[in-house]
Amino acid sequence: MADSFDLLETTGGDRPDDYVRDLVRRAGSSFLWGMRLLPPSRRRAMYGIYAFCRAVDDIADGTAEETRKYAQLEAWRQEVHMLFAGNPKHPIMRSLQEATSAFELPKEEFLAVIDGMEMDVRTPIRAPSREDFTLYCRRVAGSVGLLSVHAFGARDGVAQELAVIEGEALQITNILRDLKEDAARGRLYIPQEMLEQQGISDFDPASVLAHPEFATVYAALCAEARTRFVRARGLIRQVEGSALRPARLMLELYSRLLDRLEAVGWPNGEQRVRVPRHEKFLLILRFGLF
Repeated sequence: MADSFDLLETTGGDRPDDYVRDLVRRAGSSFLWGMRLLPPSRRRAMYGIYAFCRAVDDIADGTAEETRKYAQLEAWRQEVHMLFAGNPKHPIMRSLQEATSAFELPKEEFLAVIDGMEMDVRTPIRAPSREDFTLYCRRVAGSVGLLSVHAFGARDGVAQELAVIEGEALQITNILRDLKEDAARGRLYIPQEMLEQQGISDFDPASVLAHPEFATVYAALCAEARTRFVRARGLIRQVEGSALRPARLMLELYSRLLDRLEAVGWPNGEQRVRVPRHEKFLLILRFGLF
């Protein structure tokens, strides 16, 4: 196992919780606001989940050769197995040891996240089939959602359905926001069927984004994300108490991002579409603190 561990990026880690907390804070993600709403033990669990997801995502998006990426993802897979056997080595996984048993974090969802990253490594995703698009979203977003609701303390059927639906909504919104960035990497996550419906048959990312009918595809995918946000809100209303307050905050933050993406439309200029800081602050006050 030492050889596998050597493949993983780490600097220090004598204090796993400090290592993970510093990593999450440096990332500056919007998810940090939702994590701060949690009690300390659940917050530590979410920090570990986020750090794990960030680590494997960085491998998929990195510049290493394909063989090394596969080896690194396999090393993380071994770390997951060691976590559930009680002897992880990486500080991120060591930070998750207590949470794994306390909150019954599902092992299969950690592995599914890695499977999703391998879809990106195998070949640049370009106009996947609707089936592959759904599978990809389930792995890279739905699995994160399912791990998260366990950490939040909401594990019933409604919470699990919410995890997948909201995960898809957030992932589709990310795809819409990152179209140009992904195209520069040779990736295009828009389902093939949606493109073909508008007469787009050349799936080269740059060609697709420049196609005059792509604006129609863009609007249709925005509508798909909107439908999922509406469904997610309905599910949250079915759950009593504050366990899903972080999920509600993330839903509202990303829903506002989708509002802006829809309002700008396609093409959306050179600047990345964002939710202004003051608007995020107001959302945190409304949905996070009260």
